[in-house]
Amino acid sequence: MRILIAEDDALLADGLTRSLRQAGYSVDCVASGAEADAALTTSEFSLLILDIGLPKMSGFEVLKRLRARGSALPVLILTALDGVDDRVRGLDLGADDYLGKPFVLAELEARARALLRRGTSASPVLRHGSLTYDTIGKVAEAAGQILDLSARELSLLEALMLRSGRMVSKEQLIDQLCEWGEEVSSNAIEVYVHRLRRKLEAAGVRIVTVRGLGYCLERPLGDPPKARV
Repeated sequence: MRILIAEDDALLADGLTRSLRQAGYSVDCVASGAEADAALTTSEFSLLILDIGLPKMSGFEVLKRLRARGSALPVLILTALDGVDDRVRGLDLGADDYLGKPFVLAELEARARALLRRGTSASPVLRHGSLTYDTIGKVAEAAGQILDLSARELSLLEALMLRSGRMVSKEQLIDQLCEWGEEVSSNAIEVYVHRLRRKLEAAGVRIVTVRGLGYCLERPLGDPPKARV
């Protein structure tokens, strides 16, 4: 799941980005309303954490434009403007939740998880045989045992499980694992796959290499072949 943070306080934005990435999310960050508006028109996200007092375009205007485009993207407003009128305006423009500064990081993460659950029409739990992955709670289990996976390994696992039994190209994996301004090489993908493969094989789950094309999770025994998409 990919989160966009629109926050012009560099220290706060850095802290939020680090925390959410450690929790296993892909996170992009912008420092102005204009950048946020552009990002929302060109990329897909699962959640927007939006400051109101942004330069070049206010958070209110960003939110107004987002909803005018018909987007139902969950939005958490994060701002020092915590007066009743400001809260009412933000909610009336289509915000899903409102958190004033200063705030407790654990509360923000809990509110983000709640909005991500609300914004997911399908079940947030992916399944592949005995392997399950909670895309909200960021917990992977195999045969009832929790797997010790890094944030990158969790993102890689999510990409493979979303196309369980089908091939996922290296380019698709790079898009899944890489945030803006960051480069992930094809060789790095091979390293992440190797690390994840070792942990999954111990639980009886195999990642198959489709030479020259990409990777896929081996179809569990007894599962019928899936239609191509």
